[in-house]
Amino acid sequence: MNLKKYCVAGILVCTAFTMMGVPVGLLSTSSYRPSADTVKTESETADNVVDQVLWVVGDEPILKSDLEMMRLQGEADGMKWKGNPNCAILEQIAVQKLFLHQAALDSINVTEAEITQGVEQQINAWIAIPQIGSKEKLEEYQHKSIAQIRQDLHDDFKNRQLVQRMQEKLVGDVKVSPAEVREYFKKLPVDSIPMIPTTVEVQLITQTPRIEPTEVERIKNQLRDYTDRVVKGETSFETLARLYSEDPGSARQGGELGFMGRGMLDPTFAAAAFNLTDPKKVSKVVESEFGYHIIQLIDRRGDKLNCRHILLKPKVSADALNAATNRLDSIANDIKAGKFTFDEATMIISDDKETKNNHGLMTNVQGQARTSRFAMRELPSEIARKVENMKVGEVSEPFSMIDGRGKLVVVIVKLKSRIDEHRATITEDLQAMKDIVALKKRQDIIHNWIVKKVKDTYVRMSPEYRDCDFEYEGWIR
Repeated sequence: MNLKKYCVAGILVCTAFTMMGVPVGLLSTSSYRPSADTVKTESETADNVVDQVLWVVGDEPILKSDLEMMRLQGEADGMKWKGNPNCAILEQIAVQKLFLHQAALDSINVTEAEITQGVEQQINAWIAIPQIGSKEKLEEYQHKSIAQIRQDLHDDFKNRQLVQRMQEKLVGDVKVSPAEVREYFKKLPVDSIPMIPTTVEVQLITQTPRIEPTEVERIKNQLRDYTDRVVKGETSFETLARLYSEDPGSARQGGELGFMGRGMLDPTFAAAAFNLTDPKKVSKVVESEFGYHIIQLIDRRGDKLNCRHILLKPKVSADALNAATNRLDSIANDIKAGKFTFDEATMIISDDKETKNNHGLMTNVQGQARTSRFAMRELPSEIARKVENMKVGEVSEPFSMIDGRGKLVVVIVKLKSRIDEHRATITEDLQAMKDIVALKKRQDIIHNWIVKKVKDTYVRMSPEYRDCDFEYEGWIR
């Protein structure tokens, strides 16, 4: 089953302050000493205390207000600081400045479309918290308007994305050999070898309920009506996308997807989008595996384009859903009766392109390597609930779920195998152990880079922070 989402630009805003196990903080650096004007500290009167310069890293000041803002945000997110919170926070801010400075030197960028989408996802995640529940409650909680919240989140999200991309560039494609894995775990005490959670292999057969032709025509007519309204100047494409598009990843951005290459899009969608030349025109109705679209060109850059779209999905009738459910119920009963195997039924009946030719076996693409094994948390929630209490070899009753394309499907699953929670071994868990060693190697690369950067960068701090126990050596001169 395809577990990927359609909108590739779906970048979640993370409120944690670590990346790949390494603090990222806030930042930018330079290896030269700044002028006296650059490091001049504000007077420490009561009126100016929030603007007091606590550190200078390269030519970038770190203010008391920066410290307070990150501390309050961390408390709101339930962060646990190691040691003195003020010391830990200031070091994180300084480390981030190092990464941001290097990202600028290396011309690493984050697009405005990505920033906008990330900010909106963070706002929506906050609104989804039961204690908040609405934009009005969020404004009340933050003591700011939604517009101010967006503005505050903009630079924070941009900076964290730049730091992440800079780190990814530094670590590159880390490789780990089986020999390295054996050597690493040979040195660990037995009680330090990690526990591997319960994993399962799952096969599935899916049926997509039939969509009535009248429903398809209704959707197409609705999209044609949107096109007419845009062409006549009655409203904008962006407004209609925000109101009606069923692509949650882009609707809040007026349907904008950001710059993408042809290979990043559904082939049918890409063919229509890349055929557009006039930003004032709207495409004909396009059918993709996700539904039906109209598309409007925004801009082109080389072999990439930025476009906006409106997605509508035909609705499944109760009769069609019942028919698909009854068919899979009959198939499940025939499998249980031994008339044919689950593998045989998959090849003939299943609609799922990702698993059909592999006997229905689901593939986990979330780790460093593709595998058929899933921890329970890695499975779609509907499937996880079904297989949690199933026996190996058992076939489920049919149930419905939304697949990776955002479509309603009816499913039966078979639990092919289960390995209960256990301490990791080379024979059973080589890939999981390789992932652990690879993470350690990435952390070491990042750590060594930070230490070297600190040595090459001008650092000045207020005297009260010279007794801090920092994670990275070299800050105190």
